[in-house]
Amino acid sequence: MLLEDQRFIHEDLERLEQAVADRVADKPRNIREKLANEHELAKFLDRIEVQSKRLLEIYKDADGLREKEVQSISTGDQFEEFYTQLDEIKDFHKRYPNEPVDNLEQAYKRHQPAEGESSHMEIDNMFTGEECFGQYMDLTTNHEQYLNLPGVKRLNYVQYLDVFDVFTPPTMSIKRKDKISDKYFRYVGEVATYLEGFFKRVKPLEDFDALIASFDEEFDKQWAAKEVPGWADEQTATEGQGEGIWCADCEKDFSNENVYRNHLTGKKHIRAAEARKAAGTSNENPQPSTNKTTNSSSREGFEGARCRRARASSTRRNVVRRQGLTERERQMEREALMAEPESFGEGRGGDQSDDEEDKEKIYNPLNLPLAWDGKPIPYWLYKLHGLGVEYPCEICGNYVYMGRRAFDKHFSEANHIYGLKCLGITANTNLFREITRIEDAMRLWEKLEQDRKKERDSRDNVVQMEDAEGNVMPERIYHDLKKQGIL
Repeated sequence: MLLEDQRFIHEDLERLEQAVADRVADKPRNIREKLANEHELAKFLDRIEVQSKRLLEIYKDADGLREKEVQSISTGDQFEEFYTQLDEIKDFHKRYPNEPVDNLEQAYKRHQPAEGESSHMEIDNMFTGEECFGQYMDLTTNHEQYLNLPGVKRLNYVQYLDVFDVFTPPTMSIKRKDKISDKYFRYVGEVATYLEGFFKRVKPLEDFDALIASFDEEFDKQWAAKEVPGWADEQTATEGQGEGIWCADCEKDFSNENVYRNHLTGKKHIRAAEARKAAGTSNENPQPSTNKTTNSSSREGFEGARCRRARASSTRRNVVRRQGLTERERQMEREALMAEPESFGEGRGGDQSDDEEDKEKIYNPLNLPLAWDGKPIPYWLYKLHGLGVEYPCEICGNYVYMGRRAFDKHFSEANHIYGLKCLGITANTNLFREITRIEDAMRLWEKLEQDRKKERDSRDNVVQMEDAEGNVMPERIYHDLKKQGIL
């Protein structure tokens, strides 16, 4: 029944489009949820592609079965055709009684995990602890393979991260004759495979095939022009770094001409020259064609490493940092990564705009204050606390306080006290409660100053003194005049 298959695929495509829209609208809280969301989207898009191809084949109707089915329904006896298809369905379910039925309504909805299961178990199993959900690379296995290659320098893991994507001398100490071996190509293939898999896990929505195709095209051009680093024609290649003299037989760079001339008479150079001369005729034609296929696949890994150079540097910094952490600190760091909001430096500007849009979406026609959860408080609570009553304060710069509670509280806050100090009021600020106008505050301060002056004068005039001439004066003035020798 092609028409039923056609209807089913159309429904499936609509459900998939809705599922994609729902996942895109979701806002992941951390990098773990973001990766899980992107991998779900990648699966939905792959199914859309498969179903669309099936639907296109049905519409093309190369064998004419769809047209025949349409004619049988439209021209024949409708009831007879109906019962014929009904018998076919019953016969099918008799032969396969436990055949599951696809419920498209529930197929693409986000399901709650069962008890004891993680909601993103697939993502947890996809990355190692060192990769930290795709933020860094884990090349420990490739480092062990590198150390087992013949003729390589013994590098620790941190040093290896600096040079793992460089395959030319002097950084790569392996000679060309050692490169043409199964062990070396197996190592390069493992590096390329890891980088490809890492890219697919971290960027599941990227067009990986198009990226690899561009790498292959670039490599083919370089190979045809004999410009592949480390694999150029030995007669035309200057494989040094542009400084000193390069010995093609020993594949070594000499910075001093005298040292270069002396080494030409050495046994090691003579043996290397004879071996190169003996292998020169056999390596001119067949070897490049053999290397091309192997090096073409490894080139994908080379280009992938260069594209992720920034991530490799961040991986190196992370390895150095984690070497100084204890196991408990590493566990705490992992828990913080699972709990904290996502920070992929890429896209924080978009997150801020999304937050602004969320604030605009909140329905708050009465402009009620927001509670701790970002939602407006109930209207009855708003009326209970009198938050609709405005209390302006001229001393605070005409700031308006909403509600009596906030107004009473502000008299002991720094903003109001600073306003009083600007007016010259530095003492007894508690006496200025409920005063909000500058004029009233200044009038009260002047009155307080006058009262303090009168009190000080009255305190000084309590004791009266009389001099020899019978002049009466306060005690303080009497002592001052006596000290000056006037009396």
